[in-house]
Formats: sequence, structure tokens, C-alpha cells
Amino acid sequence: MLSPSYPQRAPWGTAGKLRAWQQEALDLYFEREHRDFLVAATPGAGKTTFALTLAQELLRRREINRIIVVAPTEHLKTQWADAAARLHIRLDPAFRNSHTAPARYYHGVVVTYAQVAARAPVHRRLTESAKTLVILDEVHHGGDALSWGDAIRDAYGPAIKRLSLSGTPFRSDTAPIPFVEYHPDESGGLVSTTDYSYGYGRALADGVVRPVLFHVYSGTMRWQTTMGDELEANLGQDNTKDVNAQAWRTALDPEGEWMQAVLRSADERLTEIRKHVPDAGGLVIATDQTVARAYAKLLHAISGERATIVLSDEADASARIEKFSGSASRWMVAVRMVSEGVDVPRLAVGVYATSSSTPLFFAQAIGRFVRARRRGEAASVFLPNVPPLLKLANEMEKQRDHALDRQTKDEDGLEDSLLDAANREEKAEDALTEEFSFQALASTAHFDSIVFEGKQFGQLAEPGTDEEREFIGLPGLLEPEHVHELLSQHQARQTRHREAREAREAESGEAETSLPEPLHRTLREQRQLLNSLVGLYARQTGEPHGAVHAELRRTCGGPAVATATVAQLQKRIEFLRRRVRA
Repeated sequence: MLSPSYPQRAPWGTAGKLRAWQQEALDLYFEREHRDFLVAATPGAGKTTFALTLAQELLRRREINRIIVVAPTEHLKTQWADAAARLHIRLDPAFRNSHTAPARYYHGVVVTYAQVAARAPVHRRLTESAKTLVILDEVHHGGDALSWGDAIRDAYGPAIKRLSLSGTPFRSDTAPIPFVEYHPDESGGLVSTTDYSYGYGRALADGVVRPVLFHVYSGTMRWQTTMGDELEANLGQDNTKDVNAQAWRTALDPEGEWMQAVLRSADERLTEIRKHVPDAGGLVIATDQTVARAYAKLLHAISGERATIVLSDEADASARIEKFSGSASRWMVAVRMVSEGVDVPRLAVGVYATSSSTPLFFAQAIGRFVRARRRGEAASVFLPNVPPLLKLANEMEKQRDHALDRQTKDEDGLEDSLLDAANREEKAEDALTEEFSFQALASTAHFDSIVFEGKQFGQLAEPGTDEEREFIGLPGLLEPEHVHELLSQHQARQTRHREAREAREAESGEAETSLPEPLHRTLREQRQLLNSLVGLYARQTGEPHGAVHAELRRTCGGPAVATATVAQLQKRIEFLRRRVRA
């Protein structure tokens, strides 16, 4: 019997022998002998190895004599061809739509979904002219647009065999994915049927992937709306959808204190990991090119080393990723170029600095950090404390199927379209009717907690303090089974640090003034205290922060925290203090 994680992961997705799950899936494939076969396996598990081993066996059995791989990006075409060569399969990544057929010395070609959509008849002729196996890598891309799905069906309908691969939860929309079967679920809705699944939870238990620790940061945000109003809100409290979106946008502003503090903490975490893993690297995933360049400048000032910037519309983007992957540089900043499929195994620290909150994109992004090279490596991803991201972080192990008739609105009520709109420049016609433009005014950052396997550890702390360093300084090599124990120990030490600091401050006898604090400072302090208590109570009860805030509003009355008065906030604080003591 092969152990689940045997052999150790090869750098580019190939290995001399199969892991247990790969052999299991291969046996199931030949047992069923279906024309279509869908495998969903977590990033880093070895889907490439499985697919190419299957192709090699089908070639040996003479069931096929041509292989076509359809990949999401140009960069992945070369990666697939290199991986195939290690199994003595020759694939042409340079095939173009102007070509009629691959050269005779190739077993097949690697193309992109966009390439197929541009000229589907070319690829249909290529499929029909031989006994063809089609490998659809990250098959959900076939549903990116109606024309893409139609092109994929037309081009590869005649294929003898079709293998579909997915490393992430399926799409959040209702576009059907080519060659995926849908069957009714308990509620009567149509959901996709996966032939073989290998999720993150099982892969983590098998030692195939790394544990991912989510470092969550909250803070107070202040901004000017397009109507000229100045608003203030805390990340993570029970805000409305538009306030959540604007507070999130304010946090990601490179000029603000929040982003700078989080990047400093992430760089400290990377330094700690590099004590045990010297070539460990970090990745910042940005919303657009402008902020990507700004983040790179901040990282240069923080670390003293220039960051690699990867922009998808630059001709040398793939070359930059490969160079970074093979180096020992500290940081890379990218927009969407490395969100899926790109293999940089040394990535160990991430900063999620983008407004995308779909399960698909989140899983693609976090998938860049789960790829283990040896057992014991752990990854840290820094997140803003916003409800949709915390929900996704808490559900890392959840398996998802693709539903054709689900509601398009997000379950958490925060729509991605709203965030996208908040991050786009206003259209010209809107600008004519608006006197003001959105402007981030100020932000502060607080360490909130670490999320691991659906549980939260830690308490609200200022960046740079001993309380935060308890979690920044976790070992770079960390066995999954020891993570909970270690996080609990650090949480206990964090509590002792805070109690000692508060005792010192009380003994110092700071002079009291009879003058009242400015109202805006009192409000800020009350909000911070309330959010700290909410976080503590949420960890005790296992309830989400938003649910605790909602219960406080029902019980104590008053509006959302952002617009509550000092008296309303104090009433909630006293109520929650009694609950926490109890």
C-alpha cells in the first residue's frame, strides 16, 4: 500500500510513482470506462500527474493516439508541455489556429480556452483526425461565456475520451459547463456530478498539502462618499452592504495606515518562516495595476528589496513568474496572473488585497499557497476582516458542486458586483451628476484573530505589539496536527501579555484631565471596545461576529455600530460584558 502522500511532491507536478488518491482515481476511471470523467482535486494535490499518467496508459493501450490539453492561460501551456515531457509525452505548446495539425513527432498540442473559442472549427478538425483524448484543465472556464461553452462543445464533441479537471469550487453563476453532467439534488435543483473528489481536508490529513493559517485584521475606516458625506466604520461589524464595500475599499488604499501595517506584519511573518524555509516567498494579490505598483513600492520600503510585479497584459509576465519561482526573492505582487494553475511552490505568505469575494476566485488564490514541498511547511494568508472572506476562510474544507439554478446573489448579502463597482472609476455620465468622488481618508489596523479549520484564535491587538507577535512568530515548519495546540498556547500568552500591559498602565497613574474627550475619539474607543468584546464572545460561543452584532441590536436597540451613539454603544458593551463573564 502506498502512503497517501507518497512520493514527496515533485516540483512541476510529476512524480515517479502515484500517490494513493491518484491510483484510486485511475482505478476508478478504468473501472467505469466512461467517455467523460470529472476529477475535482485540491490545488497542489497532483492533478497534472494524474492526467498525464492516464494519458500515458491510454496511449499504451492504443485507445488513443492524440492528446489535446486545454488550459486557462498561455503560461500554463508551457507548464503542461514541460510536465508531459517528464513522462515522455511530447506536446506542442506553440500550436496556433493558423496551423492545420501538429508536427508528426508530437503526441498532441496544448491550447487555451480563448484560442478554441476564436476558431472552434480548426480544433474540431484536429479532434476528428485522430483518436483523441481531450484534457480540460480547470473546466469551469468553459462556462466563462456562452460562446466559449458552445465552442468547446463543438470542438471536442467528437473526442473519443474527455477528462475534465477542477482544482477549485465551481462557478458561482449558472452558466452550464461543457461535458459536465447535472442531476437533481434533494431540493430538485440541478447540480454537477463529480466522478472523483479529493478535497483540501483529506489532502491536509494525508500530508499532501500545507495547513493555511488566515491572519485576520480589522480596523477603523473613514472615507468620503460620492455624495460628499464622511463615514466611519469598523471592518467586521454589522454594516450594510454598501458600507462594507466602501470600508473594504478604504482598507485596501495603499496610502492608508491599514494596508501599510498589514504589509509590515506580513513581511515580519515571511522573515520568521524564512528562518526555517530560506527560500520562502510572499505574494500580494491586488485589485488593479495601479495599486499593484503602489504595494510594490511599500514592500520595497518595508523589506529593502524590490518586489516582482506581474501584470497579465505584459508580454514578459510568464517569464517573470518563472524567474521568481526559481529565485529566493521575497515578494511578488500580481493582479490576477497567478490566481490559478501557476505553480510557485515556495510561496508561503500571502496578502489578499483584492475586492473579489467569489468562492471560485478565493479558492484559486489560496490554492497558490497550499502546495507543499515537504511535510511540515505551513502557509499564512493575511485577510481583511470582512464577512464574505471570513466565511470562505472558515469553509476551506467544504466541497462544492456547480448548481445551475442557484440564486446569483451571494448568500452573505454582499454582492461582488457592488465591490467591483466600488473599485471602478465612475462612468463619465455619473461624474457629471456627482459633486464629489469617493475618497479614502484614514484607516487604522488591528490584529483580530487567526482562523484555522473553522476556529478563531487570538484577540484584538495593535500591530507591532507583543500580542500580535505571538502569532506572527509561529514556527515556519508546523505539523497540521499540532496547529490547534500551538495556537491555543499563543492565545493564552497573548492574554497574559495584555493583562500585564494594562496593569503597568494602571500603576503608572497617568494624570486624568477634567476636560471631556472629543466626541469622535470617544466614539472610536467605544466601537473598538465593543468589537473586541464581540470577538471574544464570538470565539466563546462559535457564533459569527455579524450574528453577535445583530443580536445586540435586537436586544439593546439602536442602529448599526457605525451610526450608533455613545450611550447606545455603552449599553451594548455592558450587556456583552455580563454575557462574557457568565
